[in-house]
Amino acid sequence: MRRGERGYAPSRGHLAELLERLPELSHESMPQVVLEEFEPLLDSSDMTPADWLHTARAIERRYEQFDGFVVLHGTDTMAYTASALSFMLEGLSKPVILTGSQVPLIEPRSDARENLITSLLLSARAEL
Repeated sequence: MRRGERGYAPSRGHLAELLERLPELSHESMPQVVLEEFEPLLDSSDMTPADWLHTARAIERRYEQFDGFVVLHGTDTMAYTASALSFMLEGLSKPVILTGSQVPLIEPRSDARENLITSLLLSARAEL
């Protein structure tokens, strides 16, 4: 999310820029990260069941390529998305983790950094 005149809004490519500046992602204990941005980028308050289906299909399409999945999501509707995905992706043997933060990653004292790093580490553990 980028801060603009009307508050925070999704911005194409901004997350990739931020991830490049996180030294923790280069640590040997971290899994390889592949970022896929959806089109259009949405504020979570604008998500619909069609967006849940789009997310589930993206995971299913790339399922064999990865050990796990992390979905970055706004907190407004994360519980609804998590519930829908739990039914759509029932029976998977790989972790699918939804994570977000109360304060955007660009802000000082954000909880996003730790939430993201922990989610990535856990997503690489199929035994979860």
